Amino acid sequence: MNAHLQPTGSAYFISPETTAIESHTLSVLVDNEPGVLARVIGLFSGRGYNIESLTVSETEHQAHLSRITIVTRGTPHVLEQIKAQLERIVPVHRVVDLTVRARELGQDRPIEREVALVKVIGEGETRAETLRLADAFHAKVVDATIDHFILEITGKSSKIDQFIAIMKPLGLIEVCRTGIAAMNRGAQGM
Repeated sequence: MNAHLQPTGSAYFISPETTAIESHTLSVLVDNEPGVLARVIGLFSGRGYNIESLTVSETEHQAHLSRITIVTRGTPHVLEQIKAQLERIVPVHRVVDLTVRARELGQDRPIEREVALVKVIGEGETRAETLRLADAFHAKVVDATIDHFILEITGKSSKIDQFIAIMKPLGLIEVCRTGIAAMNRGAQGM
């Protein structure tokens, strides 16, 4: 081992450089109060961690609790650090790495869904093709005029990506996505 590669006491030497970067879905149960989301996001930005998807909503009105679902990438060591740092934020009640939990349950991934609104313009054959493909993808028409459709599609992110790619040549002009909502299978809660 070269002298400049000797461990220095830093935790970054624990994971070898060849450790694969993985995408994980984290579920964070927090108090529903002003500033909590900013503190969670600040943890990510302050340490240079990227957020690929973020959703948040109140889930227990009486208890004033919200659930934040975050999709992020990193080595297993970095993902453990993120989880540990999230758990130290005061209004955080619980952090669950849904990806790790799914593996513990013998499953590939947690159940993940996303909603997208997709606006497509078109006339004649293009319009008919848009409707045919929307039906094939189980997308619902939520608004229509003589020159455009707004379609709602729900599913895995990969399904939505594929639908958007197919709609581009047909007159796609706008997309709005919710981000991922996720939950593990089984009778156990978060």
